Amino acid sequence: MIAIHCLSRFVFVPLILSIGLAVWGSTVWAQEPDPAIVEEGAGLFAENCAVCHGEDGQGRVGATLSKDWPSIRPDLTVKNIIINGVDGTAMPAWGQAKGGPFTDSQVEALVTFILSWQTGGYPQISPRPTATLAAPITPLPDVQGDPNRGAQLFASNCVICHGEQGEGRVGANLAKDWAGIRPDLSVQSTIANGVRNTRMPAWSQEKGGPLTSQEIQDLTAFVLTLPKTTVDQPQPAAETEQSSWFAGWGGLVLFLVLLVAVLLGAFYFQERKKS
Repeated sequence: MIAIHCLSRFVFVPLILSIGLAVWGSTVWAQEPDPAIVEEGAGLFAENCAVCHGEDGQGRVGATLSKDWPSIRPDLTVKNIIINGVDGTAMPAWGQAKGGPFTDSQVEALVTFILSWQTGGYPQISPRPTATLAAPITPLPDVQGDPNRGAQLFASNCVICHGEQGEGRVGANLAKDWAGIRPDLSVQSTIANGVRNTRMPAWSQEKGGPLTSQEIQDLTAFVLTLPKTTVDQPQPAAETEQSSWFAGWGGLVLFLVLLVAVLLGAFYFQERKKS
């Protein structure tokens, strides 16, 4: 009877704690979110997330977010995904602690906005500034596609990850020299098929993405016109005074001292053995 009573307490206490946690979590998220925080999250989503997840969170090259999140604390689930990304997928880490651009407060605003879809609420997103006309881009010889149309596609699809000048953000630096006899084919393949085991998804319609073959050619033509960024080459670390001392005469002297010590020790033990 004592064993049964102890076992029932062992099962009953965690059960009560789990129920309490679930009730507390649902109570927290039943509260009406601050409209100002939701509006901030809506703006961040429109500028950074909609390109992959769709303007209404319905999914594009990224996952669907406008859904019910099956979790006791969906806020912690979504927060963890935003901050740390998802390994093995195209979702990068957006938290500053992981090298991303978002502060903790921005992550909280994004979480609040994304979870507002669970209750059916969808705030109006403030219109973004009207784009200004850019100088015409001269197409490169022997490269198919219109770089001017590609610039528009880049601004609406690629800037979020790769930066306005292709310098890299949470995505790779594109303003570089592309190796190969046909760099245009290399860029086209990267855009169309993505890069396995990286954050770069496939953008071609044949692979489930949103871009046509012509749009990929236009994007390629633009990417190859990006001005190259200069990257400082890492300099070899200067040798410390200690390491250079050991590499020179100091190391030889230390070796001779140790050798003499070993010989003297051997001689001492040999004499004691004779006596």
